[in-house]
Amino acid sequence: MDLPVIDLDLFLSGPRDSDKAADALITYGALVLHDSRVSEADNSTFLDLLEDYFAQPIKELEKDERPELSYQVGVTLENTEKPKCAVDEPCLRIIAKLDPAERPLDITAHAPDPKCRFFWRMGEQAPYETQFPALNASNVVPQSEKLRERWTPIMQLWGNSMKSAVANLAEMIALGLGLPSKTFRDAGRYGPHLLAPTASDLVRYGKKDTILAGFHTDLNFLTIHGRSRYPGLHIWARNTGKRIPVKIPEGNYLLVQAGKQLEHITGGLIKAGFHEVVVNEKTLSTIATRKAQYPDRPLIRISSTFFWHLSSDFDLAPIPELLACAQVIREEQARSGREEECTVYELMKVGHHVQK
Repeated sequence: MDLPVIDLDLFLSGPRDSDKAADALITYGALVLHDSRVSEADNSTFLDLLEDYFAQPIKELEKDERPELSYQVGVTLENTEKPKCAVDEPCLRIIAKLDPAERPLDITAHAPDPKCRFFWRMGEQAPYETQFPALNASNVVPQSEKLRERWTPIMQLWGNSMKSAVANLAEMIALGLGLPSKTFRDAGRYGPHLLAPTASDLVRYGKKDTILAGFHTDLNFLTIHGRSRYPGLHIWARNTGKRIPVKIPEGNYLLVQAGKQLEHITGGLIKAGFHEVVVNEKTLSTIATRKAQYPDRPLIRISSTFFWHLSSDFDLAPIPELLACAQVIREEQARSGREEECTVYELMKVGHHVQK
């Protein structure tokens, strides 16, 4: 099953297809976004940089850790992050309701993910004192002399490309939901947006059915991905419960998924999309191809990922008219035999939502 493709160029030339974008997220929790401003070459340069970075010895990487800031900037090394779903009863119930053939790889005995991550802040400084300084900390630039000069220009170029695309999509979604176009964009103006690539060592973790990132949703508003060089990302469609192997077309295309902040503000009308990253047959095939074609390159799977957030100090609560629409969708799901968990979306600061 293919995800809907939303053409941002059409929207930017004269607002249209907003309903299509909103409906895609309501139905699937994800969509493919076309934006001619996005360069595949910039993504490739970004992937090269991150492969070189994570190919460094562990002692070099450790210099860029900031555990005192809860890893909200800099590097997080492998076997640190553990998918919440492994011990979260509501999430485990969602898995249990899926057809056995559509379930994710078993995470109940899953150790922390064998992936590394780097958080690079892409937010605008707020003109007020935030209640959440750790979520808005200064960036860490790698100490390696071979990387320092390349690092910031490449990270900023690719990060700004994805940030522009997802911010425009936020306007599109607002219009599609019957809201003023700037509703979400203004709420996210001072968000702690993150360019957040992950890295998985496919020499050590390249065995079939290895879980690189266990079944989970994202805490932010929208997640946007450029193409990875290695397949393995699966998402689950809300309307069918089917597992979808993600295929992002070559060129000016990005994958977008709904996050928990979008779910909260829409009262569950749009649900955060579940996903996992695993080593599958197509991953193995690509590993073999890359080994033959690029024998001198590190065998590391980089995810080209950007987390777009609402501002940490924003009061997060369901929009009443969307909450009412969400109830209609839940009733439709129940009639189709896909009854959803009843969630109470309380008023809270976005920063508290991220930290809880």
